[in-house]
Amino acid sequence: MKHGQRTTPRPVAATAAGTLTELSETPMAEEDSGKIVLDVWLNDWPLWPELTDVAREHAAEFGRKHPRYTVKIHPITMPTMPAEVAKAARAGAGPTIAAYQYTVTQNARDAVAADGTPLFTSVEKAVGGRTEILGEPVVLDDILTNARHYYTFDGELTSMPRNTSTILLHANLTLLEAAGIESVPKTWDELEAAGKALLALPGGPAHAVTWPNFGWFFQQSLGQQGGLLADHDNGRTGRAGKVDLASPEMLAYVQWWRRLHESGIYRYTGKPTDWPGTFAAFAAQEVAFLLSSSAETGRIVQAGQDGGFRVEAGPMPYNNRAPYYGNQVAGESLWLATGLDKSTEDGALAFLQYWTNARNAANRYEHGRSFVPTTEASIAFLESEGWFERNPHLRTAIDQLRTTTDTPATRAAVFGNFSEIQNLTAAAMHDVLTSGADPALRFAEATADAQALLNAYNAEHGPE
Repeated sequence: MKHGQRTTPRPVAATAAGTLTELSETPMAEEDSGKIVLDVWLNDWPLWPELTDVAREHAAEFGRKHPRYTVKIHPITMPTMPAEVAKAARAGAGPTIAAYQYTVTQNARDAVAADGTPLFTSVEKAVGGRTEILGEPVVLDDILTNARHYYTFDGELTSMPRNTSTILLHANLTLLEAAGIESVPKTWDELEAAGKALLALPGGPAHAVTWPNFGWFFQQSLGQQGGLLADHDNGRTGRAGKVDLASPEMLAYVQWWRRLHESGIYRYTGKPTDWPGTFAAFAAQEVAFLLSSSAETGRIVQAGQDGGFRVEAGPMPYNNRAPYYGNQVAGESLWLATGLDKSTEDGALAFLQYWTNARNAANRYEHGRSFVPTTEASIAFLESEGWFERNPHLRTAIDQLRTTTDTPATRAAVFGNFSEIQNLTAAAMHDVLTSGADPALRFAEATADAQALLNAYNAEHGPE
């Protein structure tokens, strides 16, 4: 094999259970006639197959531009990436670059190779202050501030954002105008007042607003109010050892949400994590407002066009009775393997810069629905092409993130078993909405369960 490259497992088709079948090892150099192979493992998103298609296009273009290299895109079934990478690492092999979703950032930080050393290295450290690599301009300093902050630890950008999103309020302007509502609400009180006006509208919707009962909404609201989910500045200045799902900021959000539900303003579909159900309610004009990911904004606006009503995207409403700090990002990022020989590492770094240059980041934005462009140059490129003039609703997420104050709360929490803990908040809210559970008691119970999950993770992955 060339340049000290490692033997890397090749993922095969997903099984019916949604996980990968046994990985087989194939010598990379042999199958590619001496070229340096960069194995890039990407989460395969069923809702957005175009993301993988565009990634393959970028990989092929990079190979043509840099014929010494072959970039192979391996789609990995969500959400098995950490487990598949860990299995490969135990076998002494693994991807050159791997995409980790934001909820498993701590897993990426804790991942280790077969010898116990860190599996991934800081992208910024590997770049080493260079301004170009293999002719590709380094774009680290141009990454959208919010995304850069999320993936920065100990002052270094650890990984390259692949896609970015936040939460927006989507409004049916046709129904708003009929109810005499002049603008999209920006605060909790404004949304509540608009909800009351909509419920009083003759022939209007039975409910005013909906959103999925999903952990990300709690986290966004906490960040807006400056609240923390975990100690050590949300796991930013040290490994998180304690979590709190019953903070004053959390309970303020839960109690407001419960009040909207009890008054008929909020429509609960009856089950957690029901993105399809909330979208369908908005598309059918059963509600006038939909809080959802900015990644879905294009699809939501299209639903309005198909249904004969106009849609405007506004910022996520905030608690006007508390300080406002802004919103968090979500998405995923690309992590660089450690221990690569120089030629392989430089090729991987060059690919990451090429992947994130203005044109390619804009291309993924145009084909990936409504993910926020990852660099300022890509935003400027889209502006120069008149993209936002034709699609003004897609500018809202950028504007919202640019108003965010950088704090540990808006950088968002990082800790182990994040997805499982995130699900506990949705389960607790389900009980509040459907069974009349007391918010403080129910979320205190969720905190105890969350602490047990965090303790278990830290016992397995934390320092000895």
